Amino acid sequence: MTSRETPARCPLDPQGGPAYFNSVPFIPRRWPWPEILILMLAAVLRFTELGLKPPHFDEGVNGWFADQISQNGFYKYDPTNYHGPLHMYAVFVAQKLLGRDIAVLRLPAVLASLLAVWLMLRFGRFVGPNAARWAAAAMAVSPACVFYARYSIHESELLVFVLLTAWGILELWKNGTRGGLFALAGGITGMILTKETYFIHLGCFALALGCLLAWQLVSPSRPTLPLSRQSWTAGDAGWSVFLGVFAIVFFYSGTFLNWRGVCGLYEAYAAWGQTGMGVTGHEKTSYESAHLQFFGRGWTLKTYLNYYWLALMFRYEWPALIGVAACFRLLWPAPAQLRYLAIYGAGALVAYSIIPYKTPWLLLALLWPFLFLFGALVEELIGTLKANSLAASTPPFLASACIAMSMMWSARLNFIHFADPAEPYVYVQTSSEIRRLTDPLLALAKQDPSAYQLTGQLMLGSYYPLPWMLADFSNLSYFSTDQWPSEFNGDFLAAEQSKAARVEKGLSAPYYRRVFRLRDAQEDCVAWFRVSTFRSLMDGEPVVGPDKK
Repeated sequence: MTSRETPARCPLDPQGGPAYFNSVPFIPRRWPWPEILILMLAAVLRFTELGLKPPHFDEGVNGWFADQISQNGFYKYDPTNYHGPLHMYAVFVAQKLLGRDIAVLRLPAVLASLLAVWLMLRFGRFVGPNAARWAAAAMAVSPACVFYARYSIHESELLVFVLLTAWGILELWKNGTRGGLFALAGGITGMILTKETYFIHLGCFALALGCLLAWQLVSPSRPTLPLSRQSWTAGDAGWSVFLGVFAIVFFYSGTFLNWRGVCGLYEAYAAWGQTGMGVTGHEKTSYESAHLQFFGRGWTLKTYLNYYWLALMFRYEWPALIGVAACFRLLWPAPAQLRYLAIYGAGALVAYSIIPYKTPWLLLALLWPFLFLFGALVEELIGTLKANSLAASTPPFLASACIAMSMMWSARLNFIHFADPAEPYVYVQTSSEIRRLTDPLLALAKQDPSAYQLTGQLMLGSYYPLPWMLADFSNLSYFSTDQWPSEFNGDFLAAEQSKAARVEKGLSAPYYRRVFRLRDAQEDCVAWFRVSTFRSLMDGEPVVGPDKK
């Protein structure tokens, strides 16, 4: 009988306890405590005060799209939106189950980010368990991974599927299992369902293999790790392709209710060519260096080698930046799979540097290979210095200090400076002052649900995330800057401050007046609340309009 078996008869000892526990030593089950603690830390940083910062512009857009699923019965994919449908359906399901709330809006991204940290730990079979733990710990506290996990955008889901694709490639390479095949198929399918930039990552995965084989001729890997014998069958391959194609068609066709959406799989690239390669206002020209020029059929891409991503790493992501430097170490003999990740990571970094369109959340899909290189470097230094116990303790101490610094920056960014435009990660972020507009409306509706029938006139150059935040108010009118209402008579109104005099001149009743900022890139705005409607909430605020009281 082993220590894990239960005896058929367990007599009591004289003190009343089972004699079995006095005669057989108890061997507790081993729990992977380092991994559990890493995941717990990741969860705390991602879930704490999840609704603290106001919805971002893109969150408002994505939430509005999810609301349209409720109204239309499906998501009508628009190729000019550039992003796949999967995130919209995830948000839709979350809101149906848990209600419309900012924390619920962000829940799918948070869960995806936690899954990404767990997947990092699963790479231990390729890079070593300790190296994977260092990498996962760095991702758990990464300012970028935490900050954008707390946004309802596609990037955390894309990160999960890129990781799953990489895991499938390495698993097929090393072990040739069915699990590797289905992971690869699932990762590719998920990337296609998530974001149009999947072709960049697939291209980098393919090119990295060719570059690795070429470099093998110059500096052989140690170990080389030849391709394993594959244990999956043609049937397995057929099922993986079938399920992937079915999922893509299912979601892009609006659950078979909008077959026109399937055409968006290729139509999106005409629009993306203008956005990704054209002038959009998201170019980071201040980070440009050497000039490059590419020619194709009917197009010319003029760009510069751009160090924007490295600058962000220097500001926030030191473990990843150390991983970038560790790429040079791998020019000399090193494990083949680690080299493959380094070549892929460097290729993706260069590709995203060449593309003019740059928003900081794109960094999520670029960081992870360098975190593995960071962990592998720490472990290699420990092994090299193991003869001297004092020296061998230096690499883990410095690595821990580096991760602790990332955690401090992450906490500062996510819980204090989450709307500070001086932080590069805070990009097109809604100001906390938006609550000066929304709080009176939501407070009045909480007191009296009939307030959801209030009339509102919003005359702003940019509205989001207001259409999602105020979606429960059924009588709102949104006007463009060149088409305003003939009368200003809503229960509440909003306009840019430069247009305030025009609005106040046309008011037909007294209104409370509040100045607020929607976002940093937009001029200050003014909100007006009808005195007769909001007196119980705003008495004492400045009043404008005829017969001011």
